[in-house]
Amino acid sequence: MSKPVKKRTTSTPRERAALTLACLHLDYGQAECALTHDGPFQLLAATILSAQCTDKMVNTVTPTLFARFPTPAALAAAEPAELERLIHSTGFYRNKAKNLIGMARGLVERFGGEVPRTMGELLSLPGVARKTANVVLGTAFGIADGVVVDTHVARLSHRLGLTRQQTPEKIEQALVKLLPREEWIFFSHALIWHGRQVCAARSPACERCRMNDFCPSATLDRKDARP
Repeated sequence: MSKPVKKRTTSTPRERAALTLACLHLDYGQAECALTHDGPFQLLAATILSAQCTDKMVNTVTPTLFARFPTPAALAAAEPAELERLIHSTGFYRNKAKNLIGMARGLVERFGGEVPRTMGELLSLPGVARKTANVVLGTAFGIADGVVVDTHVARLSHRLGLTRQQTPEKIEQALVKLLPREEWIFFSHALIWHGRQVCAARSPACERCRMNDFCPSATLDRKDARP
């Protein structure tokens, strides 16, 4: 990644959002969802598992999970104890197993075994909040209904001065007002990549960041820049 030449002063979150988006396209133009999946059902299940867990860990669990329960009908009929054993390493496994079975039963009983394509219908499924629904709509169906707000997006939105809101819902509301709708899906994928590769929670690598000439939190003198 290129280094900045000088510090740039920006006055509004909208201006910083536009600059951030331009940098993300330069550095992460091919950014996509990191959860390994084959189709909307697997993506939905994997995203439910990703709560309070890394995508890397989820990807180690899902091959066995989907081999054992390849369809919503199979997962709906799963024994909770067996499912808990399979997903134990993702954390909160009892609640996640309950949500996975409930989600699968909802798909079978109300949606003909297919993952629905609307926010309202997805939110009616156990274990599905806006983050999960936005992941599925954007990645599986190319539908931009909102911006995925995970821990990386929330943290970087604060550091970049895009919003001071604290809850995921309000952060999302702020971001959709700053970004073109056609960029909502890309923006979250790319910002997550940036959060993992450069702007880490404890030690952001500001010296390697293309955005440090306009990021309010950037510093080249220390590595613990915080919003």
